[in-house]
Amino acid sequence: MLALSRKIGESIIIDDQIEVTVLSITKDQIKLGIDAPKHIKIHRKEIYLQIQEENKAAALINNDTASKLKAMMNQAKFK
Repeated sequence: MLALSRKIGESIIIDDQIEVTVLSITKDQIKLGIDAPKHIKIHRKEIYLQIQEENKAAALINNDTASKLKAMMNQAKFK
């Protein structure tokens, strides 16, 4: 992990495309502004982790559904 010190109004640039600027600092909070191309998805980490979990759950449901469908088709062949 790279750790940097920045003051209000100062920025960092990531991969020539993303600029992260420190907008304000209070006791326990830092506000960041992120300027990035529209095709780059930006999420807070807790939201990103929720999305990942939901995607995993959806994949399991799809796999389970596919397995059930396959079993039903196999049963239909034997009738």
